[in-house]
Amino acid sequence: MLNETSQLLSDSAEKIFSDHVSKECIVNSEKGVWPKELWNEIVNNGLNLVLVPEALGGVGGSWFDAGILFKAIGRYQAPIPLAENIIAGHLLGLGGIPLPEESIVTILDGDLSISDNKCSGVSKRTPFGSSATHGVAVVVGKNSSQVILLSIPKNSISDDKNLALESRANIDFSDAEIISSSEIDIPSDYILKIGALMRSCQIAGGLEFLLDQSVRYANDRVQFGRPIAKFQAIQQELAVLATHVAASGVAADYASSSMDNGCEDLAIASAKSRVDDAVSICASIAHQVHGAIGFTYEHGLHFSTRRLWSWRAEYGAGSYWAKSLGEKAVASGAEKFWPSITSGKI
Repeated sequence: MLNETSQLLSDSAEKIFSDHVSKECIVNSEKGVWPKELWNEIVNNGLNLVLVPEALGGVGGSWFDAGILFKAIGRYQAPIPLAENIIAGHLLGLGGIPLPEESIVTILDGDLSISDNKCSGVSKRTPFGSSATHGVAVVVGKNSSQVILLSIPKNSISDDKNLALESRANIDFSDAEIISSSEIDIPSDYILKIGALMRSCQIAGGLEFLLDQSVRYANDRVQFGRPIAKFQAIQQELAVLATHVAASGVAADYASSSMDNGCEDLAIASAKSRVDDAVSICASIAHQVHGAIGFTYEHGLHFSTRRLWSWRAEYGAGSYWAKSLGEKAVASGAEKFWPSITSGKI
C-alpha cells in the first residue's frame, strides 16, 4: 500500500512522463538529442533525489519509493538516466556527499584506481555516458571502499549504444581529479545488487506497457468482422502475457521492499531471474499479437521490447542470478532450504 510520499512520487512521475515522453522525444533521443525539457521537469520536481538523505537536500525516500520511479521509467521508456541518477545519489549519500547541482550523473563501472586524489582507468559501457556531466564510482580497496565523484571528460568518451540505442559509453579516465570522496561500508557486490534491482523494476514497468499496448491493439484490430481480442487463441496468449506481467511486478516490488528491510539477497536474485524469463515470453507474445506492424519502426512497440532485451543483460542476466540462488541454496543445506524461503534470507 502506498504511503503519502510514495503516492506523491507516483503521481508526479506519471504526470511528467505522460506529458513529456512522446514518440518524438524517444526517436530524437535515439538520434542523440538530449530531452532537456523532460530532464528539467524531473530535476525541478526532485525525482532524482528520492534516495538522497534529507540532510543533503534530498527526499529521504525508501527503496520502495525508488522502485515506483524505476517502474515508471520502464513503462514510459523515458530516455533519460533518472534511474542511474537515483542510484548515484544514494551512493553519494552513503558518504555524506551531495549530488552536484545542475548535473546529469551516471554510474561508473570498471577497473578504476585512486592515487593522490586522482582516478585512472576505464569505465566500460557507462549508461548515458555521452550525456552525463558527472560519474559516481565505488572503488574497492584492500581494507575499505570509497565512493568517488568525478567530472566526465568529454574528450575521452568512446560512445557505444545498446540495442535500444541508449548510450553505453566507454570513458577513459587518466589522472582525473576527484571532486569528492568518502569511505563507505558496503558489501563488494553492492553495486551489482542495486543495479539488478534497478533493472528488474524497469523491466517490470516495460512489461506493463507491453500488456497495455497488446490489449489495446487486440481490441482495435478487426479481422473477419470482429476484434481479434474476441478470438480464443488471442485471449489465451494475452492471459499468459498478463500472468507473467503480474508475477514480474510483484517480484520487483518485493525486491524493493526487501531492500528496505535488509533481506534483499533472495528477493533481488529472484526478481532478476523472474523478469528475465518474462521478457522472452512476453516480448514474443506482444509481437505475435501485433503481427507485422509491431516490427516496423513507425510503430511504438519496439521502443519497449528493445529496452527489455537490453536491460535484462545488465547487472547480471537471469541465468547468473538463478545460478547464484542455486549455489547458495545448496551451500545452506536441505535443513535451511525452507526456512530461507519463508524468512526471505538465503
